[in-house]
Amino acid sequence: MKQTLLPLLAACAMCACTATPEASDYAVVAGPGIADDPQWNSVVEALCESHPGARVIHYRDTVSEALPALRETAPRYVAFVERPEQVGRAYIIALNRMSREVDDDIYADYLWGVITGYDAEAALRMVRDAREPLVIRSAVSTLREVGSGKWFDSFAYVDDRYAGVCGEKKPGADSVSHYRTERQLEDGRPDLLRSFCDFYAAYDPDLITTASHATERNLEMPFSVGNLRARDGALYADFPEGPEALKESGKRRVFLPIGNCLIGNVNNTRESMAIAWMNSAHASAMAGYVVPTWYGRNGWGGLKYWLTTPGRYSLAEAFYLNQQDMLHQIDSWDPELCRKPFPYGPEGFAEEDLAKASEVAGRELTVDELGFFFDRDVLAFYGDPAWNVRLKELPEENDFTVTASTEGGQYVLTVTTSENFSAERMAGSHFKEEHVKDLPFSYFFPERLKNPRLAEGETWDAAVDENFLLIYNPGFEPGRSYTIRIDTDK
Repeated sequence: MKQTLLPLLAACAMCACTATPEASDYAVVAGPGIADDPQWNSVVEALCESHPGARVIHYRDTVSEALPALRETAPRYVAFVERPEQVGRAYIIALNRMSREVDDDIYADYLWGVITGYDAEAALRMVRDAREPLVIRSAVSTLREVGSGKWFDSFAYVDDRYAGVCGEKKPGADSVSHYRTERQLEDGRPDLLRSFCDFYAAYDPDLITTASHATERNLEMPFSVGNLRARDGALYADFPEGPEALKESGKRRVFLPIGNCLIGNVNNTRESMAIAWMNSAHASAMAGYVVPTWYGRNGWGGLKYWLTTPGRYSLAEAFYLNQQDMLHQIDSWDPELCRKPFPYGPEGFAEEDLAKASEVAGRELTVDELGFFFDRDVLAFYGDPAWNVRLKELPEENDFTVTASTEGGQYVLTVTTSENFSAERMAGSHFKEEHVKDLPFSYFFPERLKNPRLAEGETWDAAVDENFLLIYNPGFEPGRSYTIRIDTDK
């Protein structure tokens, strides 16, 4: 009898947090051993408290075992609860691919995030931190691209283009003051590590964005003038005079190492930079690469969607929309490429991998095709995917509105542009253009639509699926209204 029951239980592998059998918008996938560990299972229970009616799916060996239950449940959001030893490059690639396999189209069928931590307590804190919305008010960065600081009430950065240049926007100031730091190392180079750590302590930022070199074990300052490292789940600055812990206040944060290689890779160990950021720095949401950032569209594109539409999208929505934009463009180049796996080598990126990618495609791929193909499945998102964390709105850039209604069985969107509307701004204001070209008009549906498609007679160049709409080269002009009609199944 036991031999019969065990396979049956493994095949079912699904239970509900509530007795309600209907599909929920939210699902929790729990990894091996989570259900048998009271501390880690409390993380699952906390997610169910945050999202009443959420379904819980357990799997035993590989995360793909959860796919049949996800197809049955058809959630809009999925949280994967895992010990860090379960989370590595292959796992993140599998999550990206699996998100597109609930139905038959090319797009991701749900927004997902991994809930993990140095221990169960850290993972539980990540869940609880996401229960209340957060508007980003302060930031510290190593990105020249955000040097204007216009999104933040207070801000500081160290420049990754001009060695020694820093900038600060102190609370109450209208703009960033840029200057060259006088701090120097013994060899005469600017001490950017000390500047970054002092900014971090002084500004206690809601958001940290970084670039430059990194691995699973370190984060370099620009121009290789010092490192942040991880030890026992905590971050420290590796100063020449000795290690120094980052000064922490315990507040929840967002960490976006968009321009960093590998730092999003937990690497199947809790002794990794990603885990340290989530643990000691209280990064309640994080997005980063699990491979070297050769091309960069997935990371920089997600940041571009978020920054150039301030307040319009949550963090997870922005990164989700960017990936669907990528998938649509890949499909326009080569529909088969959307469904094929990129042949990553042991190091994650090498010239021979690109040659193999063309072999997989059956033809010589262009640089952009290679880049999108390479980037498609290698960005990790950590945190509750339903967390409402946004940038503050910039009234002067909020130059169009979108309203939704139902008319005669159709879903109707009305886009109204203001007199100061800028098509250039909607396209992303040339932000990081070497990685991300013009953005389409984008819209994340407030609720999922059933089999949406443009209504007969609509001539927009569009990508539409149950969660979103993208319109390429919409041609919107100031002071006008535009109607987009979408047919759906009842």
